[in-house]
Amino acid sequence: MIHRFVARRTITAEEVRVLDINSTYLGVPTIRLMENAGMAVARAVMKEYKKAEKVAVICGRGNNGGDGFVAARYLSGEGLETTVFLAESEQEISTEIAKLNFEKIRNLVRPTSEFRPVGYHVTVDALLGVGVKGKIREPYKSLIKKLNQSRKPTVSVDVPSGWPEQPSVRANVTVTFHAEKAGMASAKCGKIIVADIGIPDEAQTHVGPGEFIYYPKPEDSSHKGDNGRVLVVGGGPFTGAPALAGMGAMYSGADLAHVAVPKGVAIPVACYSPNLIIHPLSADVIVPEDILKIKELWKKADAMVIGPGIGGDPNSLATAAELIKACPLPLVIDADALNAVKKNPKILKGKKAILTPHKGEFARLSGLKVAEDIDRRAGQVIQTARKLGAVIIVKGHIDLISNGSNAIKNRTGNEAMTVGGTGDVLSGISGCLLSKGMNPFHAARLAVFMNGSAGDLAFQEKGYGILASDVAEKIPYILRRYL
Repeated sequence: MIHRFVARRTITAEEVRVLDINSTYLGVPTIRLMENAGMAVARAVMKEYKKAEKVAVICGRGNNGGDGFVAARYLSGEGLETTVFLAESEQEISTEIAKLNFEKIRNLVRPTSEFRPVGYHVTVDALLGVGVKGKIREPYKSLIKKLNQSRKPTVSVDVPSGWPEQPSVRANVTVTFHAEKAGMASAKCGKIIVADIGIPDEAQTHVGPGEFIYYPKPEDSSHKGDNGRVLVVGGGPFTGAPALAGMGAMYSGADLAHVAVPKGVAIPVACYSPNLIIHPLSADVIVPEDILKIKELWKKADAMVIGPGIGGDPNSLATAAELIKACPLPLVIDADALNAVKKNPKILKGKKAILTPHKGEFARLSGLKVAEDIDRRAGQVIQTARKLGAVIIVKGHIDLISNGSNAIKNRTGNEAMTVGGTGDVLSGISGCLLSKGMNPFHAARLAVFMNGSAGDLAFQEKGYGILASDVAEKIPYILRRYL
């Protein structure tokens, strides 16, 4: 395999985990990425230090150490005298793929007590990878100190060990994978080489199960309400929409779903499920007189979904605009409530908001003729999200999600999901994830993946006759599969 050294945007440690999981989902397993990573490190060592004959590879217990094992195998295979030092015992190697690669270089391993950097032309640092948090513990702390006191060159794998915490290795060269990690600089990393290790483009351009790393799992000691309370404001002309949004939130893991609806539809909405807490409002549509009550209700919530089933009554739109402007909670804005944003985009100022238009609603919201070409449309979504200062999900055959900086696509879902109500379920999922404290862009990405995957599961069971409620009911199965 030929490895290209390429320049890409920076990514966070969390996004590295997303890419690894999404790569496996797309058929490129982590063991293949590890093989490519180790090969890239070995080639960089030989290119940067052509006269090196003796190489030490010092490895930790995780996948960063696994990359080091692979690098050692390639370096040894090229005739370099290669010695591997394992920071912890063989029994403490923490991943199966690292264990597999350890077995292939077992004959190269020596006790860490024998490690003296001065005895080698180059040391490969494969102790700790991305995502290190808190104090660096022993034996890593002492090994990092030993490397930094040596005057021999060090090549770090992905990031200098310990980085961004202290102490961290001061590398001469860092071979980082796929993209520079946010915050990397030559002062700590030395020469930065970005290696393409075969992560599929779709792993970064499309959502996948990797997005679940952002889902906040409940703590053992948590109580009712600790894991998200959602307020849905909607209904009037339509009763199913607010109920489906509420159920989407509940099935996604919210502890409580409060649903505020006009008094004339309160009983029908309540009949959809006893799991919803229904709050009747004052009239047959949502009106300005309801604002005070809704303000009291959002004190019981962590996020608000506004718009499902609200209809186009001018009083309802005016009320929606006032609520959006005043609400201190993260927001999901859907259906006719989007018209309130179209009329006065300034109501979004300072908000954490997800907007969920379909193609036609996006055309009205943006004032653009929506492009049929998906990449051109993605540019339009980025432009509009940036202008509004919100995250936008444009629903369609391929969903588009943007935070105003970039757009990511979603291919889950199927043509049977044109049935009414699946968008309301999506709004409920989005509201649930916001209520758990997720960043709006992460929440939107995960919400579309969950909604589409649940729809695919429902389609496998019921074919073209699926209902929005079928989609909602499959959400827990998606959570069980990927969490």
